[in-house]
Amino acid sequence: MADFPRLPPSGIKVIIVGAGFAGLTAAIECDRKGHSVLLLDKAPDLQPLGDIISFGQNSSRFFAKWPGVQEALTPLVHKSDVFHFHDWKGNFVTTQSFVEEHRTWGPRVNGHRGEIHQVVLKHARARGIEIRLGCNVVNYFETAEHAGVELQSGERLTADLVVAAEGVRSRGRKLVLGFEDKPQPSGYAVFRAWFPADELLKNERTRHLVEKGDSHHGWIGQDVHFLSAAIKDGKEMSWVCTHKDDGSIEENWQFPGRIEDVLRVVDGWDPVVVDLVKMTPPDRLFDYKLVFRDPLPTFISPQARTVLIGDAAHPFLPTSIQGASQAMEDGVVLAACLDKAGGKDKVQEAVRVWEKIRYERVHKIQKTGVTTREQWHKADWEAIWKDPQSLHLKREAWVLDFDCEADAYASYDAVLGEL
Repeated sequence: MADFPRLPPSGIKVIIVGAGFAGLTAAIECDRKGHSVLLLDKAPDLQPLGDIISFGQNSSRFFAKWPGVQEALTPLVHKSDVFHFHDWKGNFVTTQSFVEEHRTWGPRVNGHRGEIHQVVLKHARARGIEIRLGCNVVNYFETAEHAGVELQSGERLTADLVVAAEGVRSRGRKLVLGFEDKPQPSGYAVFRAWFPADELLKNERTRHLVEKGDSHHGWIGQDVHFLSAAIKDGKEMSWVCTHKDDGSIEENWQFPGRIEDVLRVVDGWDPVVVDLVKMTPPDRLFDYKLVFRDPLPTFISPQARTVLIGDAAHPFLPTSIQGASQAMEDGVVLAACLDKAGGKDKVQEAVRVWEKIRYERVHKIQKTGVTTREQWHKADWEAIWKDPQSLHLKREAWVLDFDCEADAYASYDAVLGEL
């Protein structure tokens, strides 16, 4: 096992289901706090899939606490400090600068989901965390003394605590809620793409997006917004287009995208946007239906031996720019609460305190995704031209300038007293 700083063994055994950012963060933080971790994922191999993902300062601070991770991320992340807004016709509206927040709150981390995930996964493996792939969890169970999972193979595994971190269709939700529930379509979808920017340099309309390195642009239309981000010194391009959609999510909510479908959405838009869509390799375009979940009444099971974290507990709209960050906060605070409680006989206490700490903050931040979408999609352009900065993303200290680990240790005793 690699020699990383960690607290003495706590005697607490934790099973984590799902090796996304929520699960990996929970695993790394539990290892840091001296808890014993088994991480399961149904995928036989964790490939570097996906496109752009964002981590606010409230979560990127933890990359810096994991030896070698921040250094490995530096060449991968988006380096633009400004965001240029345009209307759908291409008229420039305003520029939002992030320079001051970076100076006072620290760096954001924006980059390719799969590449960042591989860096974090490599760190988890280097720590010696036991990771078992190809393990499909088909059932969760618990008693007052332990929790467990049943694998498709029939194997049953038990621990002091089970963490369900495998997304919106987590089977752990049934144990927590007491019934099966299905994700609902939100009424919106996102076309997403990521591809090499070589051809964009050859087009006079798109050249400015990449020729000077990283850039960030947004075009705001009626119930549609289109965002582009050049990354890796302008060598690669990512764009997303959020729009109204009534597609089904019965079986899946991510499909190969079709260029002609995007062109219909941006018909009559700025030629820069139209060219950007036309120059996208068809195999690099995906159609992602945004899933909606009513806020859960609880994130924890009746015996407080199983917890839901990340998308399994609270899926976020992309416009919140906090989904991955809140998933990471879940894992960090859980590991800290287990440490603060002081031993395996206090696991249920720790879980109940964790939920109390997380519940209000998560749901308050969740609402910002709808607020930002409506701010852009229902834009009053007469008002915007009078006050262009009304388009700016709200960057608030209570969300971003926040250390959830320090807060968990500081507030644990008071929260326990409220239970």
